[in-house]
Amino acid sequence: MNKQDQLNMIKEDFIKCQKVLLAIGDETRQSILLVLMGTDCQTGLRVGEITEQTHLSRPAVSHHLKVLRDAGVILMRKEGTKNFYYINVRTELGLLRTLVSDIDKFMQDFYLNDEM
Repeated sequence: MNKQDQLNMIKEDFIKCQKVLLAIGDETRQSILLVLMGTDCQTGLRVGEITEQTHLSRPAVSHHLKVLRDAGVILMRKEGTKNFYYINVRTELGLLRTLVSDIDKFMQDFYLNDEM
């Protein structure tokens, strides 16, 4: 694959990742993600539990959870009137892995070889 083809592929990767990058680029949402990743609970956490661990208000946590859900980074499970939030392991985050991999390959193909 030539340089321009790889650049076009990376451009497409960026477009596909745009919602995820915007969602996880916020420091508050990063702290929520860290709370969700750091829990031993396999079934997810409720807004109140996230609020306790992040020291944010319930409305703020709810807003940020909505942004993360809209981007496909987290999922919500309903149990009666309770909502449980958890990381979506088969998520748009996989697109980030592809983006980073394609950039890494590009750098190796076109830049790292110049240093040798």
